[in-house]
Amino acid sequence: MVEQPMPKERRTDMAWLTEHSPLPTFADEAVQRLKDIKDTEGIYSGINIKLMKCTGMREAWKMANYARARGMKVMVGCMTETSCAVSAAAQLSPAVDFADLDGNLLIANDRFSGMQVVNGKITLPDRPGIGIRKIEE
Repeated sequence: MVEQPMPKERRTDMAWLTEHSPLPTFADEAVQRLKDIKDTEGIYSGINIKLMKCTGMREAWKMANYARARGMKVMVGCMTETSCAVSAAAQLSPAVDFADLDGNLLIANDRFSGMQVVNGKITLPDRPGIGIRKIEE
């Protein structure tokens, strides 16, 4: 897949690329909330949902379901953020086509333990809630 290779303003060029690409194209900056998805239909093959952009898990779930109903693919991604946020996003992973949840690996001061990638697979710990615990200093 290709994650938004052009600025969101280049809608015509992006629609052409999607139509001619053997790989699915995913909107990233072009989609932040549920209301934005309608504007990407016919331009992208799918959407990338990031909890930090869409306001949280409830909106993300609505976005995933709406995109699916419109025949689009769904990806869940993240920013550079702690295991707390990445573990929350990982709860959506069974419902998506792609998951890019490595933002916690890009920081040295993660205060939480939660979701991990083991042998290329998202692994959620067997803990209550979203599966995180605070790392004691």
